[in-house]
Amino acid sequence: MGVKDIFEFIKVEHTLFSLPFVLIGFLLASFDYGTQPTIDLIWILVAAVGARGLAMALNRIIDRDIDAANPRTASRHLASGAMSMQTAYTLSSVFLIMLLFSAWQLNEVALMMAWLPVSVFVIYPYMKRISWLCHFWLGLCLGLAPAGAWVAVAADVHGWAAITDLHWYPEIFFISLGVTFWITAFDLNYARMDVENDRANGIHSFPARFSEEATTRTSIQLTLLWFACFAIADPISEAWFLIAAGLMAIANIAVILARERLADFQTTLFRVSMLTGWVLLLALMISESASNGLGI
Repeated sequence: MGVKDIFEFIKVEHTLFSLPFVLIGFLLASFDYGTQPTIDLIWILVAAVGARGLAMALNRIIDRDIDAANPRTASRHLASGAMSMQTAYTLSSVFLIMLLFSAWQLNEVALMMAWLPVSVFVIYPYMKRISWLCHFWLGLCLGLAPAGAWVAVAADVHGWAAITDLHWYPEIFFISLGVTFWITAFDLNYARMDVENDRANGIHSFPARFSEEATTRTSIQLTLLWFACFAIADPISEAWFLIAAGLMAIANIAVILARERLADFQTTLFRVSMLTGWVLLLALMISESASNGLGI
């Protein structure tokens, strides 16, 4: 199996959702605790790639029967038989090792807390068999990204007190909560593609449980919530981050409202949602430069 097949198996393009918030978590910790060694950023990125790959591999393994029953996903590697289970488990092990080894290279707290994202990843595929709240659980999976990057830096300074003394509140808490709501809003709309199949196979998704109008309304409400979280977090006193969050919230809502008029709603929503994190990352960097009087 080639690298292209592995990238397709783990949907490497979806890393574009979490990566900017990993970098945001790292930058916020760096702003608070000083410039960090480049090697720390490298290990954080390796951990992020490992976590992302592990999450997707576990999802594909656990959901292989569900994927096989869905015409849209029946061609996926495990569902179609293009990849063996042994290969999938091997890839999962490699990604897990990447996550644990990089966490070990960072600090004890990062390593000892690695159980949390791994547990969340394992539970997620089963959530859709239980409740439409599975979308929020997926949001939590990505919401851990900025928190994990922040802990990797803050624990070097405070050790376990970085967590126990609530150094993460309110800034990182609301950033992570905002990411959770942001991904939840996206996933609610992503699940629109499988409504009939979900109902036929007992999969609990929000669109399958509720109406199209409820899905649209809830998506907009969640978008307003993630904007509010980013506004409350207010990581930099300059207004750039707040303005960026507001503009991207408007863009996401506009796409959701225009769903029936768009030729390819899912592709448009994917691009706008993915762009959200990168715009916020850029705004954070501009805000920090402005607050330090460095210019743009």
